[in-house]
Amino acid sequence: HVQLVESGGGSVQAGGSLRLSCVTSGYTWTRGSYCMAWFRQAPEKKREVVATLLLGDRVPYYADSVKGRFTVSQDNAKNTLYLDMENLEPEDTAMYYCAAARWSWDIGCASMTYTYWGQGTQVTVS
Repeated sequence: HVQLVESGGGSVQAGGSLRLSCVTSGYTWTRGSYCMAWFRQAPEKKREVVATLLLGDRVPYYADSVKGRFTVSQDNAKNTLYLDMENLEPEDTAMYYCAAARWSWDIGCASMTYTYWGQGTQVTVS
């Protein structure tokens, strides 16, 4: 079955950097097969999409709030999705989740309903 396991969260000061990793298993990473995404949810706030990427694609989507600071990437050999976060701000404090869904031609990865989720990793910026 599909599993997603996040890691890399932690506590950093404003302006610092973190790299989140999401190791996946249970499905094959082939070009165009799955949308991958990072979401986050802060206390008492709605979950929001941070970045999405279609496997094998080179044009990711970023929320406006993270453009220029966050970078999503994939390592096909390791079935791993990354989120490099730079110049972190206190507003980035949240639980970060990795998610996956089978790609559908009529829905972009940024608008998709995601099927598989990791357990989350906490990011705290002070």
